[in-house]
Amino acid sequence: MKYIHLPHTDLLVSNICLGGMSFGQAGNGWHEWTLDAEVSENIIAHAFERGITFIDTANCYAHGTSEEYIGKALRNLGISRDRVILASKVFFNPGGSSAEAITREIDGTLRRLGTDYLDLYILHRFDYATPIEETLQALDTLVRTGKVRALGASEMYAYQFHNLIHTAERNGWRPFSTMQCHHNLLYRENEREMLPVCRQYGVLPTPYSPLASGHLARTSWNADSSRSRTDATMRNKYDSAQEKALPIIKRVGEIADRYGVSMAQVALAWQWAHGPSAPIVGCSRPERVDQAIAALDLELSADDIAYLEEPYCAHELVGPLARPGEKALAGTVQPGSGNTN
Repeated sequence: MKYIHLPHTDLLVSNICLGGMSFGQAGNGWHEWTLDAEVSENIIAHAFERGITFIDTANCYAHGTSEEYIGKALRNLGISRDRVILASKVFFNPGGSSAEAITREIDGTLRRLGTDYLDLYILHRFDYATPIEETLQALDTLVRTGKVRALGASEMYAYQFHNLIHTAERNGWRPFSTMQCHHNLLYRENEREMLPVCRQYGVLPTPYSPLASGHLARTSWNADSSRSRTDATMRNKYDSAQEKALPIIKRVGEIADRYGVSMAQVALAWQWAHGPSAPIVGCSRPERVDQAIAALDLELSADDIAYLEEPYCAHELVGPLARPGEKALAGTVQPGSGNTN
């Protein structure tokens, strides 16, 4: 495993982050494909044994049971708290990222995880209903009181993240360490503005959906899996651009065959070719963990990267929330859609 410093902290995080959206009680208005407590624990155990120490979840994943499963697994496995970096999020809850909501939700997250502090607390989306000064001061208070060690943000417009960064800087509040944005070979819109903002301000990207919900891990568009059959979020993200995606997927398969590796390894190796990052990988089986780790040793040539990227066409935005009352761009996900990566 390789490790990287979490900006503005003395913490080291693994270059692969284990995604917690796969863990939690299935159904009840949430995904049908999530893993039960026993399977989740087995995945976490295998990932930790292989050196993955960074785990990402959210208060809304599986209605909080993702956090519960992760906390229970760490206790059952006897993994000491100081050996794992835990990240969770706030926004898709009553009150969004208001001071009241942040104060309430962090306590719920800590209780479900079974810990008295969180390593990384992430704004899940930009909150149009709350002044950013209120949000940032509340987050800074969590850091000062020891409940949180570092701050991050997730999918939003780059100008919004830029404003958050500058407001925190102007007021002497805790700076942002990470940005969890949508980035993979099938969706590269964040290369235009968000990733340059991250590089400019020393923020570590933690891309979500680095395998495009599995589309970059196989040559066929659909798979015979519960997720492929039932995940409307995945279809909303990618199905409308299927024709644009298929030529890229074909090239990922060609490169994988040339190197004798899996397609997932190629897709992940491409991430690190774009600079330091800690992509968030959801794993349904231990071998998926092994494939992700093996990608760290794959170095793509400049010609490989150019070949993979050449067919890409611009996409409608998927991820940032449009301002309430304004018509969203086609493909832009709105509150209540279930897209909470």
